[in-house]
Amino acid sequence: MVLGYGRRERGRKKASTVARSAEQPGQAVNVDLCFVPEEHLAAEALPAVSGSSGRLVVGRGKGAGEEAHWPGQVFADAERDYESAMAQYAQAAQARLLHRQGEREPILVPAKPWREEREGQVARYRLRQQRKQEDIAWQAAKVARRQERQSDGALSSAEREQHREAWRQRRAERRTVLLTRQQEDQLWHKHNRQRQAEVTATEGNQRWIAILAVVDNCTRQCLGLPLFLTAARVTSREIGESLRLLLPATLHYLISDQGMQFRSQTIAQLAEERRFVHVPIYRHRPESNGIAERFVLTLKNWLCTRSWQGGDSLSPLLAEFLPEYNERPHQGLAIPGLSPNEFAKRVWLM
Repeated sequence: MVLGYGRRERGRKKASTVARSAEQPGQAVNVDLCFVPEEHLAAEALPAVSGSSGRLVVGRGKGAGEEAHWPGQVFADAERDYESAMAQYAQAAQARLLHRQGEREPILVPAKPWREEREGQVARYRLRQQRKQEDIAWQAAKVARRQERQSDGALSSAEREQHREAWRQRRAERRTVLLTRQQEDQLWHKHNRQRQAEVTATEGNQRWIAILAVVDNCTRQCLGLPLFLTAARVTSREIGESLRLLLPATLHYLISDQGMQFRSQTIAQLAEERRFVHVPIYRHRPESNGIAERFVLTLKNWLCTRSWQGGDSLSPLLAEFLPEYNERPHQGLAIPGLSPNEFAKRVWLM
């Protein structure tokens, strides 16, 4: 896990980076989702794509909002062992994530079109709740009217006619309400069709594939590259099933970003079942998941020189890349120049 902390100097923020890695293979694993086009020609650039919010955002800039204090500063203490430092970081990061989950606003704010869509969904939900209460009141009024009619015999003709007229007005108001609802629903569906057409026109016919990168924090070994044709709509259940097969039995910490695919009940249940701690990195601190981020960059650079059409032709490329990556020299290890596989063997022999 690579963590950075900053200090202010003469009004400017000077960033310092502290690199700390797990002490044993299988102790911590970094995961990240990588998105690539469904079709690609060799030498074409692969754009930066984010799908954390459940929508693909191509070429989105980095988030703002740097803070002077953040949990990763605990790694600046070189005398602390990795296990205790990571435990403190995980506790702080999870507490912040739980706090944000309790807020009304979504944890990740997507680009403007998706924010507008979210606001529309919230308004639609409130309208439906209002309609539900109106329907309950109407059913109660019908029951009251039936009971009232049973006692109409004791009333004069004028009083009975007055009650009937009041009920006729109530029914007319109900018909007006239903007609208004029908018109509102038509406008809602029309707006949705227009928005979908705008999205299609903006994104074109480009389709995407999601790749889950699973990298050992200590050895930098890539443990697997599951592929999902559902791209940004990949579910947490699919992610969980893949992690269940790939995560080492000795895992203590699973490090990921705060993407919606990871901050789910499925991942929480997997963590409880396998007895590891899920560590959601601090927002706007991608360097905290730097091992996975750097791996994704390496993977994209390698894929950039290849061509594929669909998942069937991309899968063999990933199968080719995996052993090649694990056997190539890696400069980020404690013993530079060793491959992740060689370094793993050395660590186990120590």
